Amino acid sequence: MNVLLIISTSDPEIKWNAVRLGNVLLNGGDDVNIFLNGAGVDLYAGDSETFPIRELAKIFSLSEGVLGA
Repeated sequence: MNVLLIISTSDPEIKWNAVRLGNVLLNGGDDVNIFLNGAGVDLYAGDSETFPIRELAKIFSLSEGVLGA
């Protein structure tokens, strides 16, 4: 299945959960694109130990997920 996730918020928890969901879908064999819009364009803003967005985004990209803005 082709899946498009749209991130348009600066909230770190929401961005973290969206990328986590993208990774779960990729592991399930789906094709996943994440589109960054508005405040969500700065994906790494809010990256922390609690919400390791950068690490999950790296895994997402290495797993053939597509990030676009």
